[in-house]
Amino acid sequence: MQTRKLGFTDMAFTEIGLGTWALGGGDWVYSWGPQDDAVSVRAIHRAVGLGVNWIDTAPVYGLGHAEEVVGRALRGISGRPHIATKCGLTWDTSGRITPNLRKESILKEADASLRRLGVEVIDLYQIHWPNPKDQIEEGWDAIARLIRAGKVRYGGVSNFSVKQMERIQKIHPVASLQPPYSMLRRQAEETMPFCGEHGIGIIVYSPMQKGLLTGTMSRARVAAFPQDDHRREDQMFVEPELTANLAFVDALRPIAERNGRTVAQLAIAWTLRRADVTGAIVGSRKPEQIEETVRAAGWRLSDPELEEIEGLLGKRLEALKRR
Repeated sequence: MQTRKLGFTDMAFTEIGLGTWALGGGDWVYSWGPQDDAVSVRAIHRAVGLGVNWIDTAPVYGLGHAEEVVGRALRGISGRPHIATKCGLTWDTSGRITPNLRKESILKEADASLRRLGVEVIDLYQIHWPNPKDQIEEGWDAIARLIRAGKVRYGGVSNFSVKQMERIQKIHPVASLQPPYSMLRRQAEETMPFCGEHGIGIIVYSPMQKGLLTGTMSRARVAAFPQDDHRREDQMFVEPELTANLAFVDALRPIAERNGRTVAQLAIAWTLRRADVTGAIVGSRKPEQIEETVRAAGWRLSDPELEEIEGLLGKRLEALKRR
């Protein structure tokens, strides 16, 4: 699989990285529903076997559980992949999640992540959200301390604006930005030029927009989501957007089929069309999912295909205006 250099770092990431949000399982506020840990481990092993060389996780996914699952999987892998995890979201015994970027909290979180993952160093340690906003400098200074202590190789941020990155660059260089990015969510394009100018790598999440752009979503499947699946409250999965989004996906199918590909592969390849994107985080709950989506790596869409997709996006917006 092709790799791209992550910003100014000495790390080269494959164009596809494995996302583990759903591997946290059920019974927490941003759950994707129940998940079998044994299947999760097999999915991780399959991803690495297919050439994926980085895994993105976070302690808040399943309130520590996703990191534990990743750690379990790593024990069965020789030559481990790069590990990217996050900090800044803590929880209490009732599962209530609170943003916290205080130095003592970040240092404690890092030690807990190292323990759950079973690694000696975190390759990429990211502030998950820029909240509380008045604590981002303190949180970033804590990450710089962890880098100097040898517990972290590089520090990155997720969901930050340009102004927020400018604030913390004065303390320590930002190695990467992790924004949401898909055909249906393009706000990240406003921050990408800044990243390119400052040697900041970009690893995008939700390229398939939480499953909407896989080609396998339907109204019946959405209605059957488990009660603890957070997508029940996502505006893209409810009306009026659901109808417009499903119609858009149906219109994408001919483009994918002409290339012998799936809609999911098309959605991922679309995010990778930009040279300033290092890689896309692709969530996979079972081995067969990563077997499909990993094939998006290396697919370069033609200019006419990109223009056709832009036209379909315009039709989607017009449909939403009429509703």
